[in-house]
Amino acid sequence: MPTANVNGVDIHYELGGDGPNVLFCSGSGATLETSAPLIDRLRPKLQVLAFDARGIGKSGAVDEPYTMADLAADALALLDHVGWRTTRLLGVSFGGMVAQEIAATAPERVERLGLMCTSAGGAGGSSYPLHELTSLTPDERAATSLRLVDSRFSRDWFAEHPLDDAIMRARAASAAEPRSDERLAGERLQMQARAAHDVSTRLGRITCPTLIGCGRYDGIAPLANSEWMAAHIPDAKLEVYEGGHMFFIQDSTALPAVVEFLRGS
Repeated sequence: MPTANVNGVDIHYELGGDGPNVLFCSGSGATLETSAPLIDRLRPKLQVLAFDARGIGKSGAVDEPYTMADLAADALALLDHVGWRTTRLLGVSFGGMVAQEIAATAPERVERLGLMCTSAGGAGGSSYPLHELTSLTPDERAATSLRLVDSRFSRDWFAEHPLDDAIMRARAASAAEPRSDERLAGERLQMQARAAHDVSTRLGRITCPTLIGCGRYDGIAPLANSEWMAAHIPDAKLEVYEGGHMFFIQDSTALPAVVEFLRGS
């Protein structure tokens, strides 16, 4: 698989699909491998450029703190590498924070913008400080994570909603996988960049049509944060879906709507 050296870091990426160009920015700790089920659902109608962020997955390791602006610069340099002057842009959760930074920094390069289950930071409200979960006991962390992903989740809920039960079992299995010291360091630096995210005063620089998607029961990126973004991005539309932080899996109407928006002219 191809690698681009951008800003002194080797960025591992994939490019494939059929349709308008879309740069995909993934969530905290997510890799091309773990994001494959979602990316594969985009590619029948979109040509998707996706990548492992610096220090994550198969991209080069980093040992110094960085900012969201650095991640945006990596993404813009990757666009240059593949020869895309402009792109549609889709960011999920942490990737939505990176996508906001890209669109506010280089609005002339973004044709359409999809922001899913994310937050602007600052006056716009921040997503839940996930780095604080490490200070909890395993039982406390599991219970808190459950409520954050979807405020409705409980054992009784899972008994009647097997899809949600399967989602959380898959997340728990992924979290339990052994991690190398290098991977742990990469995830820790990513969390530091996330904690400092604040693009709230610059959202007015975004000039393209924007779709903001939010799960009604999301405890990580609450609905109020998406409402604030929709009020401060000039050409933005907010869609609220029946789900939590994983609404694009829980609500069958969500992903098709996002794809059709990104395909629009």
